[in-house]
Amino acid sequence: MTSTRAIPIFDGHNDTVQRLAEYREGGNDFLRRSTRGHLDLPRAREGGLFGGLFALMAHPDQPPQDDLTITGNGYEVRLAGPLDPDEARRQITGQMASLFRLEGRAAGQVRIARTADEVEAACREGVFAMVLHLEGAEAIDPRLDCLEVLARAGLRSLGPVWSRPNVFGHGVPFAYPRSPDTGPGLTPEGRALVRACNRLGVMLDVSHLNERGFWDVAALSDAPLVATHSNAHAVCPSTRNLTDQQLDAIRESDGLVGFNFAVNDVRPDAHLLADTPLDVVVRHLDYLVTRLGVDRVAFGSDFDGAVVPDVIGDASRLPHLIGALRTHGYDETTLRKLASENWRRVFRQTWK
Repeated sequence: MTSTRAIPIFDGHNDTVQRLAEYREGGNDFLRRSTRGHLDLPRAREGGLFGGLFALMAHPDQPPQDDLTITGNGYEVRLAGPLDPDEARRQITGQMASLFRLEGRAAGQVRIARTADEVEAACREGVFAMVLHLEGAEAIDPRLDCLEVLARAGLRSLGPVWSRPNVFGHGVPFAYPRSPDTGPGLTPEGRALVRACNRLGVMLDVSHLNERGFWDVAALSDAPLVATHSNAHAVCPSTRNLTDQQLDAIRESDGLVGFNFAVNDVRPDAHLLADTPLDVVVRHLDYLVTRLGVDRVAFGSDFDGAVVPDVIGDASRLPHLIGALRTHGYDETTLRKLASENWRRVFRQTWK
């Protein structure tokens, strides 16, 4: 049997920058193995992970209190209001700088990848590739001057909103069971942002958009539709998951869904249980593959930003998922597509 470690893996989403020593006092040294969080360089190498999209995301100074409400058959989460743009820019600048500093001291072990060729080279050379992704565009001004600067600095992927409103549009609040059709779509500034990302070759991520925002992006964008870390609403009817109609639109655009490991978006009952078994994970991923085809599904773990199944645990145990998919009947060609080739295809179609 072919070793699961022979298959290189690229991950479509993590929140690891929030935990870095370069960004946060007492944070993790990415170059050393840790027992905290999900991802560092040693654990990535153990698991065959050669790179991923690293999310830059601003947070409110004071998170809302009592934000979780348990309903009769699910939950609702109350979110903070819009972020102050100046504070968002300060945080995003600090997070980008922390990744640049990490790259500088990594002695060639880590590289910020700005082109599809650089992602390919990292895989070939055994270098860990970090791709800069902005999760929520609060740091970008309505004139989009900041977008131009970020793109030249290496930003390759952008989600217009996180799960809160901003000047560009409306995100979905976290809720279950509920439709993702939760409010208005993109604003005029949001439509301009989509067109600018297309012009600059910055990939657009629809993961946290509500349904109307998704359809606005679908109507405006000339690039493949991509959800870096989302799942199927038909399996788990969370607002964060995509309806069959949305999945069909992604398929028709030759886009991609990065399968999110977050247990509350994987499990049909949305329970926040880390002991979720692998067969539940595989069945959900199988639904996406059946609906989208083997060329349009990849991994978008949400490492360091979600509760993931204990059987995966962290980046070092990604081969457990590959092995489970192999046992389920996925052949080597399909596994390689899911593990990284589908991401690499979309990058070549999208980036400029």
